Amino acid sequence: MFLLDRLFRKFIRDGELHITDASGKAHVYGARIDGRPNVRIRFTDSATPRKLALNLALGAGEAFMDGRLIIEEGDVRDLVDLVTYNLRWERSNAVRFALWRQAAIAAWVDQRNFERRSKRNVAHHYDLDDRLYDLFLDPHRQYSCAYWSPEATTLEAAQEAKLAHITAKLDLKPGQKVLDIGCGWGGLARYIHTHTGADVLGITLSEEQLKYARAETERRGLSDHVKFELIDYRRLEGQFDRIVSVGMFEHVGLPNYRIYFETIERLLADDGVALVHTIARADGPGATDPWTAKYIFPGGYSPAVSQIIPHIERSWLWITDIEVLRLHYAYTLDAWYDRCQAKRAEIEALYDARFFRMWSFYLAAARSAFINDGHMNVQIQLTKRRDTLPLTRDYMGQAEQRLFPAAPPAAKRA
Repeated sequence: MFLLDRLFRKFIRDGELHITDASGKAHVYGARIDGRPNVRIRFTDSATPRKLALNLALGAGEAFMDGRLIIEEGDVRDLVDLVTYNLRWERSNAVRFALWRQAAIAAWVDQRNFERRSKRNVAHHYDLDDRLYDLFLDPHRQYSCAYWSPEATTLEAAQEAKLAHITAKLDLKPGQKVLDIGCGWGGLARYIHTHTGADVLGITLSEEQLKYARAETERRGLSDHVKFELIDYRRLEGQFDRIVSVGMFEHVGLPNYRIYFETIERLLADDGVALVHTIARADGPGATDPWTAKYIFPGGYSPAVSQIIPHIERSWLWITDIEVLRLHYAYTLDAWYDRCQAKRAEIEALYDARFFRMWSFYLAAARSAFINDGHMNVQIQLTKRRDTLPLTRDYMGQAEQRLFPAAPPAAKRA
């Protein structure tokens, strides 16, 4: 407990953390303040505190999963929020830089997503039992950041607003060909065709997602215009009027950014429009924490904007619009977390209690990245030509009003 005691006494100041070690001795860190959670935890063995001290994210995640770290007051979201708030990304907070930067070489190796490895990494997360995702996602099965406009007060409404927001930015016309890279369960592809008349090809590396996307599209009678293939984006041929990619870029891997944007440029028609929606970092280049890389998203990385832009420039693509969504994913993750807690019995029946604790830690940690760390979402609109789209953004707001009438005017967005 010696090393962890020194660590926590150094940086936990805001909010009160009570720890009971394996011998029964009580330790208190920080101070109770308004708005910060009060958390009590207990360690069941003497080795766990040292593991946390040596690698906080990995040690805490594994200890919570295994039942060696037991939360007796509050929940895992409160615990993660308390710790990460004290490590928050602020200029005056020097402690975080020593604890939250991972080894760059290890991160680079983990992100080298060759085709075979990419498929394996995707299967690790997205080929889980379909029933799990039905327990906490919206009817479109949107497993990415929702768009919380003032009128979108539920997860269902916020995901509907997200689909409208993205579709509006694509400036679609009936009969156009759309490519959806990393199409998930096909919700965006079906939405685009239903609301614009465009034909859509969705591609994925998840066999389970492909199976669901095809079956659901067939059930809705849309299979003549919305199709799905199991193929790596690097192997695709053809030309598309529009290309969209939502929540897939985080799995590309930093060494593959050049080929990713070169592929978009190659597949995009001369007068085409592309939109990339991804998690990004406001705090500069970093690395995926080791617990997330091991248990949730092997090969995944959320890049700094400064790591994305140079590859777009070298691909001869115009950046025609960038929008930053700051807290939208935090609100989305809160909704997913709450739904999973309410469905604990069903999730444990599908897997077991350890899986439920792992999934809860994942959602809590992801939320903290957007609340306390430097994570955000960005939507980057791209074209080959400078004159492809109207000169102002008015067309986006007008299209969005048609698609989601409750959406506020674009000029009033937060």
